[in-house]
Order: sequence, then structure tokens, then C-alpha cells
Amino acid sequence: MTDSTLTTTSAPAERPAPPPPAEGRLATYARLGKLDVYDYYLGTFIALSAVLLPLGTLTGRTAALFGVFLVGQVFLLMAMTAFDDVTGFRDGSDITNYGPDHPLRNVRRKPLVAGALTVPEALRFAWGSAVLAVLLFGVTAVLAPHRPAWTGIGLVVLWVVTLQYSYGVKLSYHGFQEVYLVALGFALVILPYGMTTGRATGFLLVQAVLFGFGPLMFGVYSNTNDVEGDRSVGRPTVAALVSERGNARFIGALSLAEFLTIAGASAVGVAPWWFVLVMLPASLLRLRQYLLGFRAGDIMRARRTGFAVHRLGVVLMIGANLLAAATG
Repeated sequence: MTDSTLTTTSAPAERPAPPPPAEGRLATYARLGKLDVYDYYLGTFIALSAVLLPLGTLTGRTAALFGVFLVGQVFLLMAMTAFDDVTGFRDGSDITNYGPDHPLRNVRRKPLVAGALTVPEALRFAWGSAVLAVLLFGVTAVLAPHRPAWTGIGLVVLWVVTLQYSYGVKLSYHGFQEVYLVALGFALVILPYGMTTGRATGFLLVQAVLFGFGPLMFGVYSNTNDVEGDRSVGRPTVAALVSERGNARFIGALSLAEFLTIAGASAVGVAPWWFVLVMLPASLLRLRQYLLGFRAGDIMRARRTGFAVHRLGVVLMIGANLLAAATG
């Protein structure tokens, strides 16, 4: 057989996979504003459930108040998260936490890190959202049938302090992150209720605290995962300041404190005696969250479970409000 009789064939070169389609501008800004994380917005529905019964209590004006306040807080929290992304991009913590060494974190959730937006674009979005929020809060105050001084002051403080979370004063960079998360959730429940009724009941105050615990209890698991990036920029979360064991004990103590708040409120009569039983499914799921994070060592799965606990807790508190009104 001569060389001329030999034929060689080569496999056709594989074409590179096409790049993913470019995301629309609105979708990119929605990611910057974290619109898919709607958990803080649920507090409005807890307050609303507390004034639904007896039928006829909720007027068109108060219904409009709840709606305008809800939209206002959406814009405010979009501003907060956009400012947070700007700060995290500038100091490098987001690049560390969402880089190739952390494949479990979706870089598309950080449009600045992914290169989908520039810092000036993010800042314009943040300030535009903040302006719309303050205008809508003004409309909320006008619609309010009751205007105790603490609600007016609360609206101003809510707007100002929310924008300082990781921008301006940068509260979360001075050791106030965990307290801040609870306080923000507390305000988002108590303010619309106070403007509607002119008061704040003990039962609703307990629910406002529990609602604030929800974001705290997926936030501390995020901090556990992001400890390297936070330490690199000096962001003093508890996870960054203490040992792994100390952080596990801290989160365990928070989980226990949440349950004791529920049980204590039922025991002393601030909440109905059955409230602890109604909330038991959420309490048990909270225990599972802790075991996933610190026994199984799956922090990100535990974080996701935290969202489920929070959302279940909201549903149970809404049911408790309706049951208390129906039987009270």
C-alpha cells in the first residue's frame, strides 16, 4: 500500500457555544434592586391582616395607604441594595464573594461585578429610587387617617437610615448590621399599622420583631458564607469578628431568642395563648435551618431554608391576626 492510497479524515471542529443572550436593561436593573428578594415587602401584609376584620374596617383610603406605602418601600429597598452593590464593588468584597472561588454564588446577581452596569448607572438608579420613595412616603402620610408623631418621625428615620446601610455613614461597616436588619423589618410592619389605627398593640409589636428576625436569620448565614470578603474590607459582621464556633453559637442563640419571643408573648398574654402553637411549624423549620448549616455544614442550603422560614412565618402571623380578630 503506497502513501497515495492513504486518506486521512479529520473531525469537523466544534463550534463554540453561543454566548447567553444579553439581558434586557430592565431585567439588569431589577437584579441590581434585588426585586426577586421580596421578603421585606411582606411586612405590609402582616399589618394589613391586623386591620381587615371586622369587615368594613378597611376603607378605600386606608387600602390606598397600604398600597402606596408598599410601592414606596419597594423603591427604598431597591435604592438600599443598589447602594450596597456600589460599595461592595468599590471595596472589592463583592468581587471576592462572587468570584470564581465561590461558584455557588450567582455573579449575575451583582451587575457591577458581572460588567452589566457601570457605577454611575447604578448610582443614578439608586438616587432615582430614593427620590421616588420619599415622594411616595409623603403621599402615605397625607392618606393616613391617624398621624401620631412617632409615625411621621418613623417615616423620616426609615428613609434616611435605610440609605445609610452601606452607603454614606455605612452603618453595616460599623458593627450595626444585625441590629439594623431587625429594626428595618420592625418599622415596615409597625408604621402602616400605626398610620391606620393610631396605635401599636403589644401583639403587633411582637409580630414586627419576629418579622425583622426573618431577614436577620438568612442574613447571618449569608455573612457566614461571605466571611472572607467581609474580613478583607473590615466589615465587622459577627461572623467576621468571631471564630467559627463563636458564630455558630451566636446564630444558635438568635434562633433560640426568636422562639422564646414567641413563647414568652403567649405565656404572659401579650399574644394569644395559642400563638406559640400556630408558629410551631416555623420554629421547627428554623431548627432544621441551624442543623443544615452547622451540623451538615451546608451554609448556602441553610440560607435558602431561612427564606422558607421567613415566608412561612409571615403566612402564619397573617393567619394568627385573622383568627384573633375572628375570635376576639
